[in-house]
Amino acid sequence: MMMKFAGLVLAGLMALAGSAQAETARELDASVSTTLESFYVQVHGGRELAGRARGVLVFPSIIKAGLGLGGEYGEGALRIGGRTEGYYSSASASIGFQLGVQERSVVILFMTEDALYKFRQTNGWKAGVDASVAILKLGAGGEVDTNKVANPVLGFILDPKGLMYNLTLEGSKISRISK
Repeated sequence: MMMKFAGLVLAGLMALAGSAQAETARELDASVSTTLESFYVQVHGGRELAGRARGVLVFPSIIKAGLGLGGEYGEGALRIGGRTEGYYSSASASIGFQLGVQERSVVILFMTEDALYKFRQTNGWKAGVDASVAILKLGAGGEVDTNKVANPVLGFILDPKGLMYNLTLEGSKISRISK
C-alpha cells in the first residue's frame, strides 16, 4: 500500500516538473524579468543589491510537493550584466515530515567573481555543498538583513504560496540546461 502511495506522489511530482519545463527560452526570459521586477518591489534595496552582484540566477517558479516523500523542480536563467547567459534547472528530493504543495520564486545573487566562477564551472552545483547560500530574511518594510549581505552567495525566496514546512535551498541541485 505504501509503495502504491509513494508511486502516486512521485508520478504527481513528475507531472508538475513536466509542466514547469514547458516554457520556451523567450517565455522563461519574460518570467525572469517579471520575477526580478517583483523582487525589486518586495525587497527594499533589492535593485541596488542585484546591481552589485556579479551574476543573478532567477527561478520564477519552483514547485515543491510532498506527502512523506517530496521533491521540487523549476527552471530559470542566469543573468550577467542584465543579459541571459544560460538556463538552469533546480531540483531536489526529500523524505520526512512534509505535506502540501508550494510554488515559490527564488533569486540567487553571486556577489563575487569567485562565487560566480565556481558556480559556472561546477556541473550540478548543490546549495549547501558547493557553496553556502545565505537566505536573507526581510524585516519590517521589506528591509534586508544587512548582517548577511557580506556573504558571497545570497538567496531570496519570494511569494511562498500554499502550505509547506521547510523554506530552504539546501540540497537543491542546480544544473545547466538547453533552451
